[in-house]
Amino acid sequence: MSTQLAGPRRPVRRRFCSNQTRYSFVVEPCPERRSFADPDNELPTRDTGLPELPEIEVLRRSLAPRLLGRTIERIEVLNPSLREPVDGEALSAAATGNRIVGLGRRAKFLLIDLDSPHSLVIHLGMSGRLTLVQDDEPRERHEHLALHLDSGHRLRFRDPRRFGLVLALPTEGILDDRHFNRLGPEPLTNDLDGDLLERAAARRKGPVKGFLLDPRVIAGVGNIYACEALHRAGIHPARSVARIAARRWQRLAEEVRATLEEAIADGGTTLNDFVDGEGKSGYFQVSLAVYGHEGEECARCGRTIRRIVQSGRSTFYCPGCQR
Repeated sequence: MSTQLAGPRRPVRRRFCSNQTRYSFVVEPCPERRSFADPDNELPTRDTGLPELPEIEVLRRSLAPRLLGRTIERIEVLNPSLREPVDGEALSAAATGNRIVGLGRRAKFLLIDLDSPHSLVIHLGMSGRLTLVQDDEPRERHEHLALHLDSGHRLRFRDPRRFGLVLALPTEGILDDRHFNRLGPEPLTNDLDGDLLERAAARRKGPVKGFLLDPRVIAGVGNIYACEALHRAGIHPARSVARIAARRWQRLAEEVRATLEEAIADGGTTLNDFVDGEGKSGYFQVSLAVYGHEGEECARCGRTIRRIVQSGRSTFYCPGCQR
């Protein structure tokens, strides 16, 4: 059997909508509320949709109206086993008794600013879920920790696969921390343009899809949205970055941003069980043009969508539209 084959595809339908938003490292309140979703990094042995940048931005928006101004009364660590072991004492010292004054995002990290010198940093990893529930709601299986609030709610973090991350960091200079200091620019800002991509690709020869997934080039673009942006831009995912002209870099930068903005407007992509802070699923999966559509006709040209594996991740593309 060919090693190019991956797991079963998921049938989805197509729909498109757009929304113009602009976010980078934000800490101000955001009153908008959206529903939410699930996608990102895949294990080499299976396809699975995991949280990417749009999902974290939607999560931020859904939680902001209900968290801002609330006081964290206590932090309960039920299972410290995550990608980095949870330091319950450090979290409690940084957060207990302090008020939440901002929700931010950097790449795929959610940042909870407090009226103290510290911020809480949360990364959902591969299977994390962050939801706000009543304090007396029964604990979920794989619930690792909970922030108990003065509103009578708790913000619970569950992570069956334990690749998530929860820690406290000093707010001042937080972007210089090792978790952030090598990240590239935010793709939803004006920093992302064709010139930036062309400069970053200089002296490289690898495939463009892997280039887009490099967080040192662009922060937070994951597998699903890289596939979709390349299809929209008409660029084959295996094309060498050394063989892309300036005008095509500009088109790709525009499509990366547009794809992410539309996904945020649609509440993200729910492929498995990912939801926003209120437990609502996203629906951008109905807009996916190539991801998960192996063997189906391309809506643009009618050719059959193909799937290959690049660096252990499924890549979906149209051989007719993408060159």
